[in-house]
Amino acid sequence: MSLDELPHKKLASSDAIQFARSDSRFRSLSPAPIPIPTAPSFRSLVEPVSDERVNHNTVTSHESENGSGSISTVSSTVSSVESEKAAYEFLAQTPIKSTDAHLVEFSEAMRTVAKALRRVAEGKAAAQAEAEEWRRKYELEMTHKQQRKIKGYGSCANNELEKLASQLTLETPASDQAGCCGNHGICSHEVLQDESPGPNPRSSHKLVSRKASFRLSWGCNGDKNGQHKHDFVSFEKGDITTAERSNKQILLKWESSPQTVLFITKPNSNSVRVLCAEMVRWLKEHKNINVVVEPRVSKELLTEDSYYNFIQTWDDDEEKKMLHTKVDLIVTLGGDGTVLWAASLFKGPVPPVVAFSLGSLGFMTPFPSEQYRDCLDNVLNGPFSITLRNRLQCHVIRDAAKDELETEEPILVLNEVTIDRGISSYLTYLECYCDSSFVTCVQGDGLIISTTSGSTAYSLAAGGSMVHPQVPGILFTPICPHSLSFRPLILPEYVTLRVQVPYNSRGQAWASFDGKDRKLLSPGDALICSISPWPVPTACLVDSTTDFLRSIHEGLHWNLRKSQSFDGPQSVFMQSAN
Repeated sequence: MSLDELPHKKLASSDAIQFARSDSRFRSLSPAPIPIPTAPSFRSLVEPVSDERVNHNTVTSHESENGSGSISTVSSTVSSVESEKAAYEFLAQTPIKSTDAHLVEFSEAMRTVAKALRRVAEGKAAAQAEAEEWRRKYELEMTHKQQRKIKGYGSCANNELEKLASQLTLETPASDQAGCCGNHGICSHEVLQDESPGPNPRSSHKLVSRKASFRLSWGCNGDKNGQHKHDFVSFEKGDITTAERSNKQILLKWESSPQTVLFITKPNSNSVRVLCAEMVRWLKEHKNINVVVEPRVSKELLTEDSYYNFIQTWDDDEEKKMLHTKVDLIVTLGGDGTVLWAASLFKGPVPPVVAFSLGSLGFMTPFPSEQYRDCLDNVLNGPFSITLRNRLQCHVIRDAAKDELETEEPILVLNEVTIDRGISSYLTYLECYCDSSFVTCVQGDGLIISTTSGSTAYSLAAGGSMVHPQVPGILFTPICPHSLSFRPLILPEYVTLRVQVPYNSRGQAWASFDGKDRKLLSPGDALICSISPWPVPTACLVDSTTDFLRSIHEGLHWNLRKSQSFDGPQSVFMQSAN
C-alpha cells in the first residue's frame, strides 16, 4: 500500500462508521411496532443535522487536500443526510394533523355544551319569573278573599271589584274583560251567598261561597256571528235558564211607500193572464204603482192592448241581476212552483213576496186571488206578518279543481237539492260529511237535502218530517235507502254539508236544484250545501203558524178521519159514573 492510498482508506473507514451511526440512529427513532409515532423534539432534529454538517466540513477539508478523487464519497454522504431529514419531517407531520382534527372536534363539542347550558339558564330564569307571577296572583287572590269576608259581596257594577277580579288566577281573555255582557254572548257575574234559614248563633262558621262567572258565546266553529241574541237564554243568580220567548210574529212595516211591484206569473194559463192584466191596471190607476213584468208577460200584455205600454221589463241578465235595487214588492200568480221561480231570479237579497194561490196545493201561497184588492191594500199600507224562508246555497266542486275555492257559480234553492242515480241501474253511492265529521255512506236511490220550507215537498214523499218553515234547520232525507235503520235527520242551520261521489262508485250521480238545472257528478266530484244569508220573505195572510197549519190541513188533509161515534161501548169508569 502506498502513502497516497492511505488517506483514502482512512476516509472510507470513517465513512462507514458515520453511516453505521446514522443508520442506527434512524432505526432507534422510527421503530416499526409503534402505530402512531410521537413527534420528535426540535433538539433531536437539530443535533443530527449539526453532526452531519461537521462531517460534511471534515470531508470538505479532506477533499481539498486529496483532490477530486473524493467527490463521489461526499455526494453519497450528503444524500444520506437529506434522506434522514426527510424521514423525520414525515414522522412529524402525521401526528400533528391528527391532533388538530381531534382539537377541532373537541372544540365543537364544547360549543354545543355551552349552547345547551345557555338554554338551561334561560329556561330557569323564565320559570323563576313565571313562579314569581303566580305567587303575586296568589297573594292578590288571598287578599281579595280577606276583603270579601270583611266587606261582603259586591255587584257587577262595582268597578274596583271588577279590576281586582280580573287579576285572579283564572283570568278571562281581553275581549271578555271589555265589559259585562258582550255583543255576541252573555256574561254572568251574579254572586251568591248561601245562608241557612233562621237564626244562626255561630256566625263565624257561616257558609260563604261565590259562583264562578262565565260567558256564553254563539257561533259556528268558534266564529262569533251574532245569530242569537240575549232573549234566547237568560241568567238568574248565575244559573242558565231558558228565556221567555216572544210569541209575536215577524212584522214588516214600510218606512216609505212602495213604488215598484214585480209580477211573476205561471205560463200557459189564460186565467192567470187575465187576472194579471186586471191587477196591473188596478195598481196603476188606483195606487200609481210602477209595474215590472217578465219579458214574456210584457209581450203578451202589449199584444192584447196598447194601454199597457207603461209596464217595464229587462232586456239582459245584467239588468235582471239589479232587480233587487229597483223592486219593492213581488206579486206571484200561480202555485208553489211560481214562488220557486221568482226566488231563483234573485241571487242576493229578495224583496217581500205576496203569493196568490192559483195552483194545486199552495203551501207557500196563502192569498186568495178573488180578494186581491183587499190583500194588496193591506200589504201596501202595512204592517203585515212575514215568514223568513231560508234558502240553501250549493257549490259543485269538480275533481279537477285544485282546491275548494275553485268552484262553479253558487246555486240558491228554496225547497231542496236532490242527488239521485239518474238513468243508471246501480245504487247511488255517496259519502256525506257534516262540517268535519263523517255522517254516513248513502246506498240507495239518492239523497234529499231540504230546507224547512221544502219539508212538505219531495222530502215528505221520501219519509221526512213536516217542519215549520221558521224552524232553523236542514233536513237530511234518504231516498229508498237499502237499509232498515237509515232514518231521516234534521241538522242545525249553521252546519255545512258535503256530499261526495267516491272514486270506487260504480256509477255517476245527478244533482237537481228545486227540480231543475240538473248537473252530473262524476267520481271525485262533491256538492257543498249551507244556509244562504239571503232568505225569501213571504207575506202571511194571518201569521206564519196559522198559514202553515192551514196549508197542511187543506193541502194534505193532515190527520183527517171520521170522528169516533159516541154511542159505542163505554169504559168502566163511565158505567160506574152512571
